[in-house]
Amino acid sequence: MSLPPLATKEDLLTALGRTVDDASATLALRRASARVRKYAQQDFTVATGDTITLPGNVRTLLLPQRPLIVDGAHPLTVTELIGVTGYEYTCIEGRDYTRLGSNLTRGDQVWAPTRLMGWPHVRPTGVWAERVRITYSHGYPETPDDVEDIVLDLAVMNLSNPQNLRSETIDDYSRTFAAETIGNARLSAEHKADLKPYRAGAFSVAPSR
Repeated sequence: MSLPPLATKEDLLTALGRTVDDASATLALRRASARVRKYAQQDFTVATGDTITLPGNVRTLLLPQRPLIVDGAHPLTVTELIGVTGYEYTCIEGRDYTRLGSNLTRGDQVWAPTRLMGWPHVRPTGVWAERVRITYSHGYPETPDDVEDIVLDLAVMNLSNPQNLRSETIDDYSRTFAAETIGNARLSAEHKADLKPYRAGAFSVAPSR
């Protein structure tokens, strides 16, 4: 299922300062939203009960989509998938791991090694298993203002030159279009700088030594 645009048609028309047909507005917003999502590696839109499997063998896992939504209606389920045996161990926050933002840090064992922690003995303690399955909810109830501004900026660029013209002349009037308005508008260096705080990082952080 495709994700909804990160800005509304009404806001686009306001930013554009003129009317356009629904099909053109929808296409411009869809393309602009896709550009932003691809660069930031974030959906932004709220997703409930998303299940992923991340590689483990590290101390801290970074969930790829942010921000997390964790409450009574949106539980966070973390399951270690141990070896080739198919054994699954459900981890409990505050006992087996701690959560800070989107980082899940595996706890150090505080008791003798067992099959769940530190077994076999060659396995480092305080490190996630080989694979970790996580079911979580994430996203923003409303698109952040700065992200919406970028989407509208790109959409307006696309609509300002829908025929992909380099220049046009009408009677005695002529104009040359900026390069970014030709074809599908691209993110500028300024756009990328504004999106940097949202950009997803690596899936995991190397274990501390």
